[in-house]
Amino acid sequence: MKVEVKSKKGLRTILSVFVDKKNIQTKMNERLKELQKEIVLKGFRPGKVPPEVIKSQFGKSVYGEVVDKILRETTTKAIDEKKLKIAGQPKIDLKQFGEGKDLNYELQIDCLPNVNLKSFDKFKATSYKVKIEDKLIEEKLKEIADQNKKFEEKNEKAINGDQVTFDYSATVDGSKFEGSEGKGVQLELGKDLFLKGFDEQLVGVKKNETKMLDATLPANHPKKELANKKTKFECKILNVKKPITSKIDDNLAKLLGAKDVKDLKSLIEKQISSQYSQALNSITKKEILDQIEKNHQVDLPQNLINQEIAIMTRNLKPEEKEKHKSNNEKLAKSRIKLGLLLNEYGEKNNLKVSDEEVRNEIQKQIKGMPGQEKMVLDYYQKNPSASQSLKGSLYEEKIIDLIKSKINVATKEINTKEAEKIISDFNKPNIDTEKSKTTSPVKNKSKIKKNSKK
Repeated sequence: MKVEVKSKKGLRTILSVFVDKKNIQTKMNERLKELQKEIVLKGFRPGKVPPEVIKSQFGKSVYGEVVDKILRETTTKAIDEKKLKIAGQPKIDLKQFGEGKDLNYELQIDCLPNVNLKSFDKFKATSYKVKIEDKLIEEKLKEIADQNKKFEEKNEKAINGDQVTFDYSATVDGSKFEGSEGKGVQLELGKDLFLKGFDEQLVGVKKNETKMLDATLPANHPKKELANKKTKFECKILNVKKPITSKIDDNLAKLLGAKDVKDLKSLIEKQISSQYSQALNSITKKEILDQIEKNHQVDLPQNLINQEIAIMTRNLKPEEKEKHKSNNEKLAKSRIKLGLLLNEYGEKNNLKVSDEEVRNEIQKQIKGMPGQEKMVLDYYQKNPSASQSLKGSLYEEKIIDLIKSKINVATKEINTKEAEKIISDFNKPNIDTEKSKTTSPVKNKSKIKKNSKK
């Protein structure tokens, strides 16, 4: 095999690869001998079909198979020989091929750019330490108690907040349909979780009463023919219960997996603090990444840009892609550039993520989702790409943590109100720069779940 650099322009290199016909014939002969063990032809004993007979009948197919294998092998060797770091899949252009001929092809390669990292010493960033107020902890505690309230039977008419249990039989235009009957349905009146306007029609019902209700099936009903259909429900009221708010005491705390109320408050504080930290760490990270991107110039392979745009816009309609074409290209370039810079920094500092670290992170996620452990584990077992993506996230996290340890990071103590404003300002639309939005812990209410252990 001979490899020559035919041209090199920017990040694109074209190699000319030559494979002698003698080498190809040797590979052909080897493959024909292998096929002797596999092919059965009438008139010949198994394993005794002459290679020339196999060639006469299957020659073109065997040649194509051999050349395909040679292309894969020589492509890899050519790239290694010229020590090229490729970006994406190379393109092959066959110039000469055919039985009895030398093989000559050109390899069009988009290469990764040389990345020259500048010093990060002068970079600055702000990290935030949030003081969680007692008032917020008490509010969350009351919210949790309300979520874990119990119900006891009552003989009076149902009012908002009561729990009504009923059986129903429904019809559309006088006819039954799939899913038109339900048994033991429980609704907490006022939450409107069943069908719009359903709860308010149950206000005033009593146990053992039968009530006729009118409702409209949802627009996203699984059966398209039933979408937005007016429906009559005949409801048999089984019982009516009034809410009894759980007392905030040690029993409630133990039910939720804490030792006592003091321990439960501590868990709530840690959970809220953790959620604020996640949101604010995203802002600190963005501050660092902006400086890294601004202080480096990197040539980017167009094929990587195109691939990134395709991934970003795969779920968008054509008109949406066109409308945001310029912005999407800008964001794609930013992502690729930062990816190259961070990876170079990680390699220079010999940072790695072990399989053990990935497993530990998966276990951490499992513990954070009580009752859904099997679902999380199955997800990673059935989706190898998810584990690979997680490994990439952990690698990036390691790189950012190392950068933080090398630069001037000022810690600012703030209260939750100040934290909310910082998060809100960060999430405001900005035409000139794309930001990765982060979620407010207050708007994304935290929930302490019951401990599944008995």
